[in-house]
Amino acid sequence: MNDYGQFGSSDEEFVHVRKFQAEVESDPDNFESWEALVKASESLEGGLGRNSSPQALATFRESYDRFLAKFPLLFGYWKKYAELEFNIAGTESAEMVYERGTAAVTHSVDLWADYCRFKMDTTHNPGIVRGIRRGRHSLGARQPTHIREPHASVFDACHGRLFDASACLFHSCPSYACRMAPRRTLARNRLLATSFLALESLLLFLFERAAALVGIDFMSHPFWDRYLEYEERQEAPDRIFALLARIIRIPLHQFNRYYDRFRTMAHTRPVPELASVELLTRFRSDLDVEAAARGASDRTELERERELRNKVDQYYYEVHTTTQNETSKRWTFESELGRQYFHVTQLDHAQLNSWRKYLDFEEREGGYDRVVNLYERCLAACALYDELWFRYSRWMSAQQGREEEVRHIYMRAAFFVSISRPGIRLQWAYFEESQGRIGVAEEVHNAILTKLPDCIEVIVSWAHLKRRQDGLDAAITVLKDHIDAPTVDLFTKAALVAEWATILSKFASSADQARAVFVKNAQWYGDSRTFWEKWFQFEVEQPTSMESADAGQRVKHVFDESRSKSRLSTAVKKDLARIYLDFLIRVGGKDSMQEYAQVDRETFGPPSLSSESMNQLAAKENGMAGGELDEASKSKAESRLVFFYEKHSEPDATAHGPADFH
Repeated sequence: MNDYGQFGSSDEEFVHVRKFQAEVESDPDNFESWEALVKASESLEGGLGRNSSPQALATFRESYDRFLAKFPLLFGYWKKYAELEFNIAGTESAEMVYERGTAAVTHSVDLWADYCRFKMDTTHNPGIVRGIRRGRHSLGARQPTHIREPHASVFDACHGRLFDASACLFHSCPSYACRMAPRRTLARNRLLATSFLALESLLLFLFERAAALVGIDFMSHPFWDRYLEYEERQEAPDRIFALLARIIRIPLHQFNRYYDRFRTMAHTRPVPELASVELLTRFRSDLDVEAAARGASDRTELERERELRNKVDQYYYEVHTTTQNETSKRWTFESELGRQYFHVTQLDHAQLNSWRKYLDFEEREGGYDRVVNLYERCLAACALYDELWFRYSRWMSAQQGREEEVRHIYMRAAFFVSISRPGIRLQWAYFEESQGRIGVAEEVHNAILTKLPDCIEVIVSWAHLKRRQDGLDAAITVLKDHIDAPTVDLFTKAALVAEWATILSKFASSADQARAVFVKNAQWYGDSRTFWEKWFQFEVEQPTSMESADAGQRVKHVFDESRSKSRLSTAVKKDLARIYLDFLIRVGGKDSMQEYAQVDRETFGPPSLSSESMNQLAAKENGMAGGELDEASKSKAESRLVFFYEKHSEPDATAHGPADFH
């Protein structure tokens, strides 16, 4: 991290930068302070330019880099950063920023369209912009560009091979932690591109990268307009027509505009460009059969061409009708989405519900690419909601051979979802364990605990990971290590002790050892609700018989201990009493109802009875600690241990107002 105190100009000029830097250091999640910081850094020395001091430029870049490392989905700031870099350092520096931005916000139509515009405006070498057309001619007779091509192809004159410019070609996965990743991506792109003597163009390559990522976005018309503008600059009507033929098959917000242009242009294009060879051959055959049936086999060539063009026009009208239907289906959902960009503020429940319904539809009717595109759009706006990351990872895990994609989803989720909600990270660990990557699963647990050393859920999860992979002793070692750790809270330790006893009971088949753990630690952890609930559960689950009263005595002992050795609130003690009463009804012997009546009277009776009983218990000297718990301790003591997968529930479609991130 750069030292913001080392400025080259007067201290007064940088006072605002220092002020906002101090604010983001003290509160890294304060979005307003970050915005103020980057705005102040842009304004240094009256506005940055090529003649700005190195110190001012370093301050500006450090501010933007840190801001966009914290909030990488802010495509508007990537665009602004690139524009400023272009004004300061030129094309290459701006291109570096665009590469970083498109790696971070892979499915942003606006960012890709702006990047393509930038490259069009700054690529002035005729050998790059137009040279491929000459180069393609020099390789032999020019072949017609058929609209059957789903992607433009890049021709390698060295080896005579066609390379499909597809979704992942040369496009690195986003890495928010490593700023050098875009440098490597850009360098690799250039190295590979320049190795082809007749590469169609760097611009075409860029457009196809973008098309693979955002081309099927419902609102991708700004990008397609840029692509068409590029081909217009190349004076390549054949490629414009082929591009329009791709676009008219995509359900887009402005699909009619492209179809109208395509149909108008079709009247002026040579027949071989109108469709694939196979399709034209079939149409000609159908027309010949129809002509023979009506006795008109002696048609002129002009008549044949007119009939063929009408046939092709009818075919594309059917394509347009299909696209129109698909567009109408999606417009129902698109019109309800609301905010479709990232921000730190909450979305409304209605907006989240709209995304859920749209995903339901696309998963049901769309193909893989359309579903992925919609998830990526959704998570740009909903990145802080772990519910949708869970959903995306589960859907992707159901696709054959997509383990690496699932892993990538979890990595991104771990970046965006607050670590205070560790569920998505634990799910990632379970996925890695299922793939045999035990070390990675352990590292995920360890990484969470570096930030949340008191998180019971994560410690217990890690212990059971060790139990599954290395045995019972390894699990107990994890629990003991955290029980002994000075950084672990008393109430966390209470839950870990209870888990230790539970593991002994379930997996060592040693009720005596488990009971000994509870008895020994009751004096230390008597203020923990989880401790008592686990002990109750343990004793209630022990085998018993009608002839034996031992089980009843052991459960009664736990009940009496919970009342005498804890400072839990009356409400919690009543909850524990209900466990005991239920036991007396379901498992108790002949005289159990006498005990039931007494406990019921003392616990749930009027204050004249229950208060007297509680006061008598509080006066005992058998371990009752003096004083009451403060509010913070009381909250920890009485909270229930609930694992993240127990919280999963159906979203409330009727909810209104802002949707909490938790």
